[in-house]
Amino acid sequence: MGPSYEPKEPPARKHTIARKPVATTPSRYDPPPLRSLPRHSPTLVSRIRTRWSFMSKRLRVLVVFGVVVVLALILGLAIGLGTRSKTQNLPLPGGNGGPFSGELTYYDPGLGSCGVTSSSSQNIVAVAHSLYDAAQTGSDPNQNPLCGRKIRAKRVKEGSGERSVDLTVVDRCTGCAPKDIDVSLSVFKQLADPDLGRVDVTWNWL
Repeated sequence: MGPSYEPKEPPARKHTIARKPVATTPSRYDPPPLRSLPRHSPTLVSRIRTRWSFMSKRLRVLVVFGVVVVLALILGLAIGLGTRSKTQNLPLPGGNGGPFSGELTYYDPGLGSCGVTSSSSQNIVAVAHSLYDAAQTGSDPNQNPLCGRKIRAKRVKEGSGERSVDLTVVDRCTGCAPKDIDVSLSVFKQLADPDLGRVDVTWNWL
């Protein structure tokens, strides 16, 4: 008879128990996690710098010259608009020659801004400094376009009715508002009592 074989039992299985992972506290020596940096599109400044670097020297000069011309035009336009806004409300001779309402005062004349020497007995007038300066076209104040221009001043004199006097511009009044006029003593006497010193008046360009 041959050898007899006894059946072998299969080995017993080992049962494993699944355990939850234990959270570990990161050490201060551990390097921080790497993060991917967001991609930024090139800015306008960087684009301009890139294009500028590829420009030729001649083209750069032309660009700079063009920028300077544009800035000069903008500055000139701003100055022109500012000057126009300042002078459009002044009582200058032209389209609107008056009448204008202001205050009348008198002074002791002499050598005026127009280069003419006058006396207190003459029918002369000094207009406001802002008006005189706005009309100036050159560096010589004696050649101001207002010099020699005629003004007619009117007012109702106390107890005498309406009076009017024609005056010649010979000077510039530094203490006058734009519509005020400063005249000689003889002119003031024709329009008001000198003791009043300052009175209302209406006037217009002739």
